[in-house]
Amino acid sequence: MPVAAPGQTPSGATATPVRPAPPVAPDPFRPAGPATFSFAGELTQGGWLRGQAPGGTVAARIDDQPLVLDADGHFFAALDRDAPAQALLSATLADGRTVDQPVTVSPRDWDIQRVNASRTAGVPSDSFMARRRPELDAIIAARAQETGAQGWRQDFAWPVAGRISGRFGSQRIYRGEPGSYHSGLDIAPGAGTPYVAPADGVVVLVAEQPFSLEGNLLIVDHGAGLNSAFLHSQSIAVREGQRVRQGEVLGRVGATGRATGPHLHWSLMWRGRRLDPLLFLPPQG
Repeated sequence: MPVAAPGQTPSGATATPVRPAPPVAPDPFRPAGPATFSFAGELTQGGWLRGQAPGGTVAARIDDQPLVLDADGHFFAALDRDAPAQALLSATLADGRTVDQPVTVSPRDWDIQRVNASRTAGVPSDSFMARRRPELDAIIAARAQETGAQGWRQDFAWPVAGRISGRFGSQRIYRGEPGSYHSGLDIAPGAGTPYVAPADGVVVLVAEQPFSLEGNLLIVDHGAGLNSAFLHSQSIAVREGQRVRQGEVLGRVGATGRATGPHLHWSLMWRGRRLDPLLFLPPQG
């Protein structure tokens, strides 16, 4: 059999070169990412989820709450203490389509005490409300800040080790009338014990004077709408606007404000939804 010269077939004809296929231009309406929502977390009342929106998402929400998306579509969302049995994740894509995905929310067996007595709380006085309204305004403004903090991505750590003296979600019902439920986790390690940041964040509020209920109050934004509040501090070691890292000392446990004894009341909130701090934490060692 004759040997073909370079560029020829064995019969002597010139071979047609094989050209590689041209690269396929990326479709701007279908960037990389999952076809639907991908997420994991504590899918229960007072819980949370982290995940990634579908590729091409330009806006997303859970129920009526908008989600903050990073460049790759990752997000944080949370479920209120009284969340219904189902939430809805919804994404609007760049090509105008929408992607909806239901989230099943498991119920919790809250510690409910039924008291055969009327509530003793009276109507707040005008003088109390004159002091209280500016405090509430400051808390609302602090929680509305968007600092770009990235602590929401982290596994949270205990701010302090100690006896749990109050659990999130517990509530009393007085002759059929519900009282306010406990909005955070109470940890009682002893007065003066330092507590630390459970995750990275930015300090968005330090009470200049003890607030009427919270005492020396500190709020840290963890980004994406998630923030921590630390109540009743003996002292606070950080200032507003300061960036803090996970494990950094924030203050010392105290009993300022309306407290029956020294403890750290730690509450977590996401866009008005109150969350159970225990669902963010590993078992206490």
